[in-house]
Amino acid sequence: MAVVRVALGILIAIEAIGYLTSDWIAVAFLDPQFHFTFQGFDWVQPWPGIGLYLHFGALAVLGLLVAAGVAHRITAALLAAGFAYIFLLDKTEYLNHFYAAILLLALIAVMPADRAFSVAARRRPRRPQTVPLWAVWLLRFQVAVIYAYSGIAKLNADWLAGEPMQMWLADRAEMVIIGPLLGASWAGIVFSWGGLAFDLAIVPLLLWRRTRALAFGLAVGFHLANSIIFEIGIFPPMMIAATTVFFDPDWPRRALRWATGVSSAASAPAAHAPGRVSRRLLIPALAVYVAAQLLVPLRHYIYPGLVGWTEEGHRFSWQMKLRDKQGSVIFTAVDRSTGEAGPLDTSDLITARQHAHASVRPDMILQLAHRLAEREREAGRDVEVHATALVSLNGRPARDLVDPGCDLSEVTRSLAPADCIGPEPPPLE
Repeated sequence: MAVVRVALGILIAIEAIGYLTSDWIAVAFLDPQFHFTFQGFDWVQPWPGIGLYLHFGALAVLGLLVAAGVAHRITAALLAAGFAYIFLLDKTEYLNHFYAAILLLALIAVMPADRAFSVAARRRPRRPQTVPLWAVWLLRFQVAVIYAYSGIAKLNADWLAGEPMQMWLADRAEMVIIGPLLGASWAGIVFSWGGLAFDLAIVPLLLWRRTRALAFGLAVGFHLANSIIFEIGIFPPMMIAATTVFFDPDWPRRALRWATGVSSAASAPAAHAPGRVSRRLLIPALAVYVAAQLLVPLRHYIYPGLVGWTEEGHRFSWQMKLRDKQGSVIFTAVDRSTGEAGPLDTSDLITARQHAHASVRPDMILQLAHRLAEREREAGRDVEVHATALVSLNGRPARDLVDPGCDLSEVTRSLAPADCIGPEPPPLE
């Protein structure tokens, strides 16, 4: 648990520093005049002035404090909340690994994760260096959910046919040394099926002591390969660190003894039962959290159509790198009184980057259509808002993502299945 705490703190500090030392804060959050907020979180807006820069600076400091184990329950909770705020600012910036980091930080915040390798442990050397059994297994459960549901999500026809992996690997055929392999005709199938096998098998292999070391080696290789080929930020090192929770809890001490030759004076039994935390509060809370983690990633099954096309239930479901969508959207206003139609300019509201993301996501198209209708009303015009979005999914011929005849200004944003999404494309040939 201490290893996970230290790794999370350092990685998020590095991520925050990366934002501060680049122009990404401005590009992602300050340049756009309109943000694609999550439903129910429209009130989450960027800090004014230099507020966002101060916010990222605070995240960097908090990350280092969490890593050091300074008042970890407070600092980890603040870091989780501060990172969640950034996450909720704009759906354009949605990343599965940011969602995973928030979940892991939230768990660390409610656990005694400072019992070892922390300032708190040094100040209170007589405090037991053990943690409750539920804490160990809840962390293991969370890591297992990420792996298992990533595998379940890959059980779809496109992935099994090697797409979109084949297209992505072909784009990297110029890489040094490994480029020719990535560009081979069989590479997409091998990588797709290999990724599927890894995600579905890794947790059982980690749970069995005889295969645990092999499984961890496979996990390290898998994540390093993804990092090199796809450059996916903090996710690979974060998952490598998180996967260590499947080893016996005292493995860091044993590793230090082996490396230094100095025996540790502290004992480290695996776990103990809940103490001050009431079982009557703990068990229901754990049940709710576990149920949410098991059910939320499956919600896309209650929506009709391909989740990669409709995007309904796609987020928060560990649907990682499963679809490639290319397209663009044009909005048209139709005056309700005269019937006169004309294009709507979006450049004063969103950036080109936001436009590229919104063009292939029906919920973001709807959200922007509502803002455009509001802008026209403010200018004294009562208009319908229509969208023409020609989109290609995983290399298929482009087709209408939304019904061009649908007045999106009259469509309510909700969690119910959307009415104006165009028919899903046919299977890959």
